[in-house]
Amino acid sequence: MHDAKINNEEVFKIWGTGKPLREFLFVNDLSDAIDFIITNDIENDLINIGSGEEISINDLATKISKTLNFSGELIFDDSKPDGNPRKLLDSTLINSLGWKSRTSLDEGLNQTYEWFINNFDNIKKD
Repeated sequence: MHDAKINNEEVFKIWGTGKPLREFLFVNDLSDAIDFIITNDIENDLINIGSGEEISINDLATKISKTLNFSGELIFDDSKPDGNPRKLLDSTLINSLGWKSRTSLDEGLNQTYEWFINNFDNIKKD
């Protein structure tokens, strides 16, 4: 979508219907969760770490479009697959131990895009 924006493209195409739901976790929240587990000497063999919030691909694309200030139209190509209808972790265990994610999706998108813009030249060289 960034490329579509800088190339002044009028349309950005997205695979599928936009209906599937996804969960996102900001990387700093993941590192905070790992620190929480280590600091509290939690010895469970399996711990899901998630935000507990779902968003449709359609709503996510709209949020990304706003974050990037992309003025083009978002078009969903329903001839392409949607993938799994839902991907949400059960983070009940880590939440019951006292940890919760802190970064909202909007804040995470803003920080990630700001990082991307500040590092774009270095990324293109690699």
